[in-house]
Amino acid sequence: MKLAELLRIKGDSKILKIKADDSIADAATILTEHKIGALLVEGADGAIVGILSERDIVGGMGAHGADLHDVRVGELMTTDVIRCSPNDSVLQAMALMTDRRFRHLPVFEGDDLVGFISVGDLVKCRISEFQVEAEAMRLYIAS
Repeated sequence: MKLAELLRIKGDSKILKIKADDSIADAATILTEHKIGALLVEGADGAIVGILSERDIVGGMGAHGADLHDVRVGELMTTDVIRCSPNDSVLQAMALMTDRRFRHLPVFEGDDLVGFISVGDLVKCRISEFQVEAEAMRLYIAS
């Protein structure tokens, strides 16, 4: 399955973002309220300049300790934003996430952000595919 189809099925087209100069406290609030693990980070011009994940926040605890809530998102975010395309397959995205050891991936069509997927989205998709295949095999065997 292509990521374009996964995004269509997922149906949640709202992509949550935060500004690089917002606080980690603001980011933690958004992550908690929406029960998500990462936010895309926008620069002053609205371009995506990074990703802030729960892992980035936990990593910031060592350097900042109790003062972490006042730290700016831009100080902790991951700036090496790996992108994928709607034409990439679910398996390609899973391999990329596994190889690079991250759990969230923005989907861009050219310069346009069209989605933001998690490893959970990919696993859910694969489980659905396996269930459909298993049911087809059961029907084939029964006939």
